[in-house]
Amino acid sequence: MENRFTYEDYENTAKWLLCRTKHRPQVAVICGSGLGGLANKLTEAQSFDYSEIPNFSQSTVPGHAGRLVFGFLNGRACVIMQGRFHMYEGYPLSKVTFPVRVFSLLGVDTLVVTNAAGGLNPKFEVGDIMLIRDHINLPGFSGSNPLVGPNEEKFGLRFPAMSDAYDRDMRQKAYSAWKQMGEQRELQEGTYVMLAGPSFETIAECRLLQKLGADAVGMSTVPEVIVARHCGLRVFGFSLITNKVVTDYETKEKATHEEVLEAGKKAAQKLEQFISILMASIPLPGKGS
Repeated sequence: MENRFTYEDYENTAKWLLCRTKHRPQVAVICGSGLGGLANKLTEAQSFDYSEIPNFSQSTVPGHAGRLVFGFLNGRACVIMQGRFHMYEGYPLSKVTFPVRVFSLLGVDTLVVTNAAGGLNPKFEVGDIMLIRDHINLPGFSGSNPLVGPNEEKFGLRFPAMSDAYDRDMRQKAYSAWKQMGEQRELQEGTYVMLAGPSFETIAECRLLQKLGADAVGMSTVPEVIVARHCGLRVFGFSLITNKVVTDYETKEKATHEEVLEAGKKAAQKLEQFISILMASIPLPGKGS
């Protein structure tokens, strides 16, 4: 049985943070590989290393700084995770998703998820940003779901719906924000599929994922989104397309993490600016959607 947390564990971590910062965030942002630079845009920033926060895990992947940063971004009180936790690091899903429930107890009502992903949709180019419309939880097909086990009623229902996981209003607002930026490439939209990793996909797997209707593939995000929706948080997210998947047996190309980080560096500023603009369109607490 995986290492499970009690409600008190989440509460203790939330209290620990609330005692050490005056910030009361409304929005939480989880940054994917190489995308942690968003935290540098925060004003009145205050940061905590994951190693000092009770019950937090360590980020072991290059491109994940391993810090929680509080501050303001374009008029919204935020908390930003510079680096996330993954199944492939050997963490149980209760640890991967632990921060999301803590955010809920801090008073957060909106979660923004970002990730670096491989482009399955042949129309996508490296550097494109894909607005996540939906996801496929492939590990969930074999029983890997962060909600497995006793349900914590204080957070949410036993059987939460996922058909509306990614907020429709925020997706519409994302298109307006994209227009403001005047980018040459259009904003993509599609379905993100999660695999456990850490090995990249085989050619046969990529072909299968395309047949399943997935547009981008990665090794994260879905567990956090499931737990966020269980807590009743508004969710929206983006994949930065850092490589095109290999679907041809004749090619000599192959995916590498270095390539992912390099592509991330080039396009990260665009994604950071985009999320910054979008912050202003997140409804303020008590204003509904």
